[in-house]
Amino acid sequence: MSAVLPADGSLADAQQKSEGVWHAAWRRYKSDRVGLVSMFVVLAFVLLILLSAFGLVAKNWQAEVGVPNAPPTILGPAPPAAIGAIEVPQGPNVDLSDVDPLAPRYEEWERRAKEFQTTETVKAETLPFGGDRLGRDVLAKAIKGTEISVFVGVMAALAATLIGTLLGATGGFFGGKVSDFLEWVYNVFESIPNILLIFAFAAVVGRGVESVVIILALTGWTGMYRQVRAEFIKHRSREYVRSAEAIGASIGSRMFRHILPNVSHVILVRMSLLAVGFIKAEVILSYLGLGVRVDQVSWGTMLAEAQSELILGHWWQLAAATLFMAVFVTAFSLMADAWRDALDPKLRGLE
Repeated sequence: MSAVLPADGSLADAQQKSEGVWHAAWRRYKSDRVGLVSMFVVLAFVLLILLSAFGLVAKNWQAEVGVPNAPPTILGPAPPAAIGAIEVPQGPNVDLSDVDPLAPRYEEWERRAKEFQTTETVKAETLPFGGDRLGRDVLAKAIKGTEISVFVGVMAALAATLIGTLLGATGGFFGGKVSDFLEWVYNVFESIPNILLIFAFAAVVGRGVESVVIILALTGWTGMYRQVRAEFIKHRSREYVRSAEAIGASIGSRMFRHILPNVSHVILVRMSLLAVGFIKAEVILSYLGLGVRVDQVSWGTMLAEAQSELILGHWWQLAAATLFMAVFVTAFSLMADAWRDALDPKLRGLE
């Protein structure tokens, strides 16, 4: 016996209304061109970071491939100037060995100088972003710096988001003494100036990528906690949560399957702000010598080196670090804004 479909299409409407939250969000997100372009830019950075992490690009960023402070060029390397060329005096029956004991070695030095020029011309590379004070490729440093800076910012933001979301959801949903205790912990962290708290953790944990991630996560979760807690307090008494409780949904199901998707747009926006802020914090820490180790490179260490180079008119390392940072941060922020709009419950009713 076949089913009879209503002529007014009410069944199709019901199927559309039962569409999953994330599936509907992706459908709305695809209609945002700026969000799509931003997502592709972020994915391109992610691909670049993975290639750098596996040593497929920027592997030899520490190699001295050019002359110190080589200017940017895209037309290929110019032959190096003559280095160490020795002019051998010419003349009949001239024996300089009695006058100059080094005269017999002039021809050998001249031959080695020519060989050195030829070798350096072959080894020389095109440097689109120029070279630093040691002759290292600034583009390779910017790519490797992107790997570390973005890793630090995103991983610290994810860790702080996880801590803040779990604590905020717990305090906002249960309330009472649980909320009071978490509020006390929150106030302890908020009572200490953030920069002093970062320096204190840095002095204890030490330098390194993992250390910076831990430091930023432990000092940056409070804003996420406060906002998630307020959202859970607002949603825990709404009808859809009470209905889920009435049909026997567990506490975890109500917290993370019903309330969490409806506040995910707030979490995404806050996480994007945390990632941007943590990238800046890593720049400051590395600039002050409290971030990554001396054998590593990040946008912060590049900006620290560029400070002294800029005085001499060598602007390309500053430009490279700033360009990579600006493009990634802008694309990441626009992508997060687009996902916020796609997940916003208030915008779902406008469709």
